[in-house]
Amino acid sequence: MASTPVPNAAEQAPVIWDLPTRLFHWLLVLLAVCSVLAAKAGGNWIDWHFRAGYAILTLIAFRIVWGFVGGRYARFRSFPFSPRRAIAYLRGGPDAPKDAGHNPLGALSVYAMLLLFGAQAMLGLFANDDIASEGPLAALVSKETSDFLTGLHLRHVNILLALVGLHVLAIAWYRFRGRKLVPPMITGRDRQAPPGTASSRDDTRLRLGALAIVAVIAGIVWLVVR
Repeated sequence: MASTPVPNAAEQAPVIWDLPTRLFHWLLVLLAVCSVLAAKAGGNWIDWHFRAGYAILTLIAFRIVWGFVGGRYARFRSFPFSPRRAIAYLRGGPDAPKDAGHNPLGALSVYAMLLLFGAQAMLGLFANDDIASEGPLAALVSKETSDFLTGLHLRHVNILLALVGLHVLAIAWYRFRGRKLVPPMITGRDRQAPPGTASSRDDTRLRLGALAIVAVIAGIVWLVVR
C-alpha cells in the first residue's frame, strides 16, 4: 500500500502574506533604490527617477486599495492604527497583542511608509529642477508653489531614509531575538506564527483581482502624468 506523503514544516505553516502583498513589498524596495540612484546620477537618468516615482505612486495607490480587498493579513482591519496597542506591545505585558501578520509596532511603520512614500511621489509631480526637468503637474501651479514643493520633496528624502533605516534595524533586532521576518515575506508562509493561526487566501482569483486593480491604477497614473 502506498504511503501518504507527509507535508514538511514549510508546507504546514500558515500563509500570512499573499503574493500581491509580497510583490508590492519587494517592488517598492527596488523602485525606491532605483529612484534614489537615478536622482544622484542626474543628467538623462532623471527620466528614470520620474518613471520610478510614477511606479511608486501606482504601488502605493494599489496597496491602499489592497488594504480593503486583499488577503486576510494585508487588510488594514487586521493591523489597525493604534498607538495604545503599540505601547502595550513594547511593554510586553500579558495583555500585549500577539497577532500574526503585522504586530502593532509594525502596523505604525506600515502606515508611516504608505503616507510618506505616497506624499513623496505626489510632491514629485509638482517639482522642478530649475534647468530642464519638471514634474508633469508643475505647470498647474505657480513657479513659487512648485519651488516650495520641490524643497519639500528634497528634504523629505532624509525623513524617508531615516524611516527605512529604522525598519531595517527593527528587522535585524527581531532576527537577533530569533524572530525571522524576511522569509515569510518571500515565501508567504510563517513557520513561527502563533498556534492556530489561520491562513490567508492566496489563490489565482485573488491574484488576478490584484492584477486588475494594478492595471486600472496604472492607467489612471498614466493619464495624469501624460
